[in-house]
Amino acid sequence: MIFLLHAFILFMFAGLAEIGGGYLIWLWLREGKSFYLGVGGGLSLVLYGVIATFQTFPSFGRVYAAYGGVFIILSVLWGWGIDKKTPDIYDWLGAGICLIGVSVMLFGPRN
Repeated sequence: MIFLLHAFILFMFAGLAEIGGGYLIWLWLREGKSFYLGVGGGLSLVLYGVIATFQTFPSFGRVYAAYGGVFIILSVLWGWGIDKKTPDIYDWLGAGICLIGVSVMLFGPRN
C-alpha cells in the first residue's frame, strides 16, 4: 500500500511540474507574458524529468506510459480549473479509458 501511495504522489508531482511548466511557457510564447515565466516553465519541466526517476517501477517505458495516462486526467482537471473549460462526457470517458489502460500496463501480471 505504501508503494502505491508513493507512486501516486510522484505521479501527481511530476504531472503538475510538466503541465505547469508547459503552461508557463505557453503564457510566455503564446500570450506575450514575461520571459521569466518561460524560464520558470523550463525549470519546472526539468524538475518533471527528475521527479520521474524516483519511481520504483523497473521499466522506464512503462513508467512514462503510465505518466501519459495520469497527465491526461491532470490536463482535463487543469483545463477545468485554470482555463475554465468544463470537461464534457467525452473528456471524462477518454480520461477514464486512459486510466484503465495505465492500470493494466502497470499492475498486470508479468512472468
